[in-house]
Amino acid sequence: MPRTLAPPAPTTDQALTARALIFDLDGVLVQSNPISERHWRRWARERDVSYEHIAAVHHGRPTVETIREVAPHLDAEAEAERKEGREAEDTDGLTAFDGAHRLTAALPDGRWTIATSGRRRTATTRLAHVGLPRPETLVTADDVASGKPAPDPYRLAAERLGLRPQDCIVIEDAPAGVESARRAGAQVVAVTSSNDADALAAADAVVPRLADVHATLDDAERVRVRWEA
Repeated sequence: MPRTLAPPAPTTDQALTARALIFDLDGVLVQSNPISERHWRRWARERDVSYEHIAAVHHGRPTVETIREVAPHLDAEAEAERKEGREAEDTDGLTAFDGAHRLTAALPDGRWTIATSGRRRTATTRLAHVGLPRPETLVTADDVASGKPAPDPYRLAAERLGLRPQDCIVIEDAPAGVESARRAGAQVVAVTSSNDADALAAADAVVPRLADVHATLDDAERVRVRWEA
């Protein structure tokens, strides 16, 4: 009796195309959430501020803006400098997410960069610690007047690549970052490393893990970002 072959399983890959890819750093390329929590809890104890209030608003935003919101009576610039100085040196438990090295190696210089809410010192320390490349076009909180959720970080990242934000795909993990990218005009893929899918619903797509995301250059030299739905 002839053998009947099962039909091939339907593909569930989905994709976006653009001219460049912009990554958030913390929560996307590197797992630094435990470090952030450790230092926010320490700062909250020292300043008698509710950690629960901090946890509700800080993710994906610059430290100085969080402090302005949760402790308006303090000198936010000085407090942020102190906290971030300690946090920048703390690499205990810092790791790269699965897929981070593959994705940053998949595209040539000028086709990807990073836009982070962290300070430059923190970003460069973390990239070096986990062995990820530091793009020349890196955008940090030191480079913009208004951080995420304002559109400034992603506008500047696109500008440094010589592109419009509409020509870029952003990978984010925080609602503030998704809002920033969308307000700038970029397409957004969100990963649920730090927030659940409902909190990231404003993104064009939500995927469970960075390891599920793949990036290539197509025949037209456009960046194709795909993931399994």
